[in-house]
Amino acid sequence: MSASRLVLIASVAALALSACNRDRDKAAPDASPSAPGAAATPAEAGAPLGYESGTPYASVKLSLPPALKAQPDLHAALYAAAVRDLRQFVEGAQADRTEAGTEPGMAPYEKTIEFKPAAETGKLLSLERVDYDFTGGAHGNSLFAGVLWDKALKRQITTADLFRKGADSRALDQALCAAINAAKKERSPDAEPVSLGGTQWSCPRALTTPFVLTPGTVPGKAGGLTFLIGPYQVGPYAEGPYEIVVPQSVFRALIAPAYAEEFAGAPIKSGDARPAQG
Repeated sequence: MSASRLVLIASVAALALSACNRDRDKAAPDASPSAPGAAATPAEAGAPLGYESGTPYASVKLSLPPALKAQPDLHAALYAAAVRDLRQFVEGAQADRTEAGTEPGMAPYEKTIEFKPAAETGKLLSLERVDYDFTGGAHGNSLFAGVLWDKALKRQITTADLFRKGADSRALDQALCAAINAAKKERSPDAEPVSLGGTQWSCPRALTTPFVLTPGTVPGKAGGLTFLIGPYQVGPYAEGPYEIVVPQSVFRALIAPAYAEEFAGAPIKSGDARPAQG
């Protein structure tokens, strides 16, 4: 074979290889999970830290803390669930006000969801969720919940996970009740005390009350639990909500072995950690 023919064959092969490489380079981005049209997990999608929407019937808003960026699975799950709640609220508001009729000058319904960082230990991340709903009337209503996330297992844990099975919480119930009464007296000397099993108002049971971890004096450990008490729960609406701190020394023996080492020291706050309403 002549030298000129060998050169021609080599040139054709080089061109073919170059074209193949260009095609492969163009195709590479499409193979990424984040490429348009490709399936992406919620964590890979990178959920935003907020959401806001408004219609003539309702306005809604979600706020998430930057700390969630370090836990993308939790971030994505909380964002998706909260946005679903807010969209359902808007749909319900439209149906309600369309059916009942809207009074002239009546403001849209309102719902906000805010997640706030509480405390973080080696294994656990704790967040407080506050829902505020206004659907007419003299005032809106607030609901409180706690989120407890096991960072290694990448899942939310419940009261049943944190505490030993069959734990006797009577001492914790009494400590929570005593702290609630102290906080009520501090806000109003004439406040009526509450008790476990009361009639009009009563102290809640600790293991059925939402809570978050309380930062402690030992770095990386929780110094206690902050119980989230909503309006109307232990007194009239005017008293407002309470955030009652109970030191870990009161309930340490009740904690499940898997999480016992997450608690130490004393809480950096004590009593009612929430300022009184103005």
